Amino acid sequence: MDTVALFFTGALVAGGIYWFLCVLGPAERKGKRAVDLSGGSISAEKVQDNYKQYWSFFRRPKEIETAEKVPDFVDTFYNLVTDIYEWGWGQSFHFSPSVRGKSHRDATRLHEELAVDLIQVKPGQKILDVGCGVGGPMRAIASHSRANVVGITINEYQVKRARDHNRKAGLDALCEVVCGNFLEMPFDDNSFDGAYAIEATCHAPKLEEVYAEIYRVLKPGSLYVSYEWVTTDKFKPEDDEHVAIIQGIERGNALPGLRNYSDIAETARKVGFEVVKEKDLAAPPAEPWWTRLKMGRIAYWRNHIVVQILSAVGVAPKGTVDVHEMLFKTADFLSRGGETEIFSPMHMILCRKPIS
Repeated sequence: MDTVALFFTGALVAGGIYWFLCVLGPAERKGKRAVDLSGGSISAEKVQDNYKQYWSFFRRPKEIETAEKVPDFVDTFYNLVTDIYEWGWGQSFHFSPSVRGKSHRDATRLHEELAVDLIQVKPGQKILDVGCGVGGPMRAIASHSRANVVGITINEYQVKRARDHNRKAGLDALCEVVCGNFLEMPFDDNSFDGAYAIEATCHAPKLEEVYAEIYRVLKPGSLYVSYEWVTTDKFKPEDDEHVAIIQGIERGNALPGLRNYSDIAETARKVGFEVVKEKDLAAPPAEPWWTRLKMGRIAYWRNHIVVQILSAVGVAPKGTVDVHEMLFKTADFLSRGGETEIFSPMHMILCRKPIS
């Protein structure tokens, strides 16, 4: 009897561990499992060193304000976080307003489809995804519009992940991914019929530099839409709590410095764009975008336990626990930024490159 009980207890524990790690592990069954967590292009034994290197940038803040230092800074960040993002969040590395009666996945897709609807592209036209990550938005937009989407990301590991996802989704004929710096894009002048950036240009040390590059590669008359990370009119730089929240968001997301919402249109006009429309998609009556972060706190704790276990047994690279803890704390800063309404990750600006 004791042997039978022991057997069933062991089976139950083993089944529970499998369910905990492999069934709960993937984000919305997206394909990235907890046991596959890595450091991107960084070898496993160097993950912790690179995590320390990432934080060293903030001890030299002037360096992350320069175009020369930003590629290494952002590339290191995305090597560290890409697998955790995919596992814990999904393939679309951005936020979206909550939509009543819709799942987070559907709300995300609608937010992405809105971007391509705004730039009014036709099937077969070529559009640019500025800062494409692992291509979640790219695939949704290609499926919705049937346009040919070219994405650019600084991170080689994300290029590999995006191409794998594109192939599995049967969209590799519509989706192309290029490794490169969006401050110096390897594309000809006047070569795209439209462009979009979803929470990506916040990584640029100067918004003017990336907007000028987007302007250069767009055909005259084409539209560009961006969802920008900004501080809102409710942010008070003299308020210590506000400053702490914004600094927490910046440090946990590889940002050289958040811009104020009032700077966006001015920058677009400065490089030559006509501003067609500007709106904070997070502002009421939009449903709160941060509810997914608040509702996911149990999942974060569960995932953190999983990461600790996998790191302890040598499955996840040493340093993964530190990275996950950083992201956990960052989620709290983001939630507080949303609740206080001092931060928006979706200040939308729609621009047109003049015909002449």
